Amino acid sequence: MRRLLLASCAFVIAVYAQPSEPKAAYVDAASHSTLRLEIDGKQYLVDVAAGTVRPANSTIPGAELFAQRCAGCHGTDGRGIASVGTPNFTNPGLQSKLTDEQISSTIHNGKSGRMPAFGKELSNEQIAALSAYIRTFGTSSNSSPASSPNKSPSPEIASQTGIYQPGDDQLFTLPSGRPVDEHAVIVNFSHRFAYDSAVSGPARGAQLFGLDDVSLSSFGVRYGVTDKLSVDVWRSPSFIGRPIQLMAAYNILEERHEDPFNLAFRVSVEGQDNFRKNYTENLEVIVSRSLTSRAQIYFVPTASFNDRRLVQGSLVSNQIPDEPGITAFSLGTALSVDIRPTVALIAEVIPTVVGGTELGIHRPPFSFAIQKKLYRHAFTFGFTTSPGTTVSQRAGTNATFLNSPSADTPSGLFLGFDLTRRIY
Repeated sequence: MRRLLLASCAFVIAVYAQPSEPKAAYVDAASHSTLRLEIDGKQYLVDVAAGTVRPANSTIPGAELFAQRCAGCHGTDGRGIASVGTPNFTNPGLQSKLTDEQISSTIHNGKSGRMPAFGKELSNEQIAALSAYIRTFGTSSNSSPASSPNKSPSPEIASQTGIYQPGDDQLFTLPSGRPVDEHAVIVNFSHRFAYDSAVSGPARGAQLFGLDDVSLSSFGVRYGVTDKLSVDVWRSPSFIGRPIQLMAAYNILEERHEDPFNLAFRVSVEGQDNFRKNYTENLEVIVSRSLTSRAQIYFVPTASFNDRRLVQGSLVSNQIPDEPGITAFSLGTALSVDIRPTVALIAEVIPTVVGGTELGIHRPPFSFAIQKKLYRHAFTFGFTTSPGTTVSQRAGTNATFLNSPSADTPSGLFLGFDLTRRIY
């Protein structure tokens, strides 16, 4: 609506300013972020995202090429798009570390898995003009990552500043604490094949290591109210109590804003049987710090009030068990390491230090996963001993869920995967 309003305003102003009938068309049909106006033989470019109007003439080399070929991923203002992982060209620090040859080479050859190569589509003169235009972002703005708070650092910026960029809202079970852009909409899915071990028992290959079994499939949606505040709703299946979880998260400190570490706070309420009973309140603090641009460590202390033993639910509402409420405190710890620019290895462990005995937790749940980060989504595939994905349930294990004391040992590891996708 904002884009349409800005475009309409520019169009109306143009009509009343010129006697001839103006012509209008979108330059970038995919994102509809730049509108071209032709008025009395003169052309103008309307950036409907930034709310600016400028002449579309040859005095700005590469501007039209950038709008057509690059703006969809890099933003019309050159600041990058967080979910895509593109760099902020208005960052003087990044501009000072990029040579003209590097920029031209990247346009010509692309980046494997992240950016297409334009060497066969654009001439050397066009690539040179496009490179020169990218340079203008650094000279026309004094902004930095700290002055552009609604943009997350890209892999390119991370490699220059030592800041790690997680690819998902979750590592595997634990939260990454990553911020989202204002008004961003992100959907998350998780599947846990908890009923069959992936590493022990007969005929693992015949049963696809547990994938050929019933899955505990959960779904959630996250919305960025601002660049710091987000809200989330999450639903898990009937077989694990049919909980609905409502959450609000706030990012207090961020390394990309030159803070010493990342700090986020989350508060959530879970209610089983579609938020009808067995309510659990959770308070979380997510602390993370980049070890390098390719590794980050996480600590997630979590208090859960009226937590309940992780047991199997039922498709029938009155058969979902009413377990007594327990006050519990867990301390999740995780490590994420990029072994490739878009591939990470993840390890997690979630010990419960208060209330674990009452909840039947004999050993802390642990997980190992590999994550692929690409464009606006991430896919994480791994092994775990916890079937839960809500805040309170993730500290439970298969030992109570399957009523099998050995199901929380390494021989009880089962398969699971997460999928996240930004849709706006």
